[in-house]
Amino acid sequence: MLTGNQLNHKMIIVSAPSGAGKTTIVKHLLKTFPQLGFSVSATSRKIRDCEINGREYYFMSSDAFRLMIDEEKLLEWQEVYPASYYGTQVSEVERIASDGQFPIFDVDVVGGLNIKKMFGDKALAIFIRPPSYEILESRLRSRATDSEESLQKRLDKVKWELTFEKDFDCVVVNDKLEDAFKKAETLVKDFLGITH
Repeated sequence: MLTGNQLNHKMIIVSAPSGAGKTTIVKHLLKTFPQLGFSVSATSRKIRDCEINGREYYFMSSDAFRLMIDEEKLLEWQEVYPASYYGTQVSEVERIASDGQFPIFDVDVVGGLNIKKMFGDKALAIFIRPPSYEILESRLRSRATDSEESLQKRLDKVKWELTFEKDFDCVVVNDKLEDAFKKAETLVKDFLGITH
């Protein structure tokens, strides 16, 4: 099992409540900094039409996911909704480090804090915050990917996740996307010591 001491490598964690724009910001950082390598998470949730296995996530059954837990092949994991698991495979982090890149994680709030706890000062944990809860709710509703019941569950989780903002190293408010991009770029540059 990989531990914080074994991976002598800096990494970037980007976390946010659902719909706050973390994936958009992570994609921008990956385009901007070739030094970053995207850590593809594993999940047991169903694949959506626009997704490709191994690009957005590694999709697998709940049984296969639980087997990885038992075999300690995950850096962190959690059951986000009943029988809906998400986690980071140790092999992903090792793959990125062996390519000479810095891992960047697009993970939920608890997953991000778990990685931060494990790697301490080697990890920069960035929290992406929506301008307000109401704006985030309207963003999630406009996606129209969830039933009302599952949207309500997601919104309850958002309220809870917003309480963890203080536990992160820094906060980027995603109000105007261009401003959020610039702030995230500056944080990454300073942390990794990128000079150009």
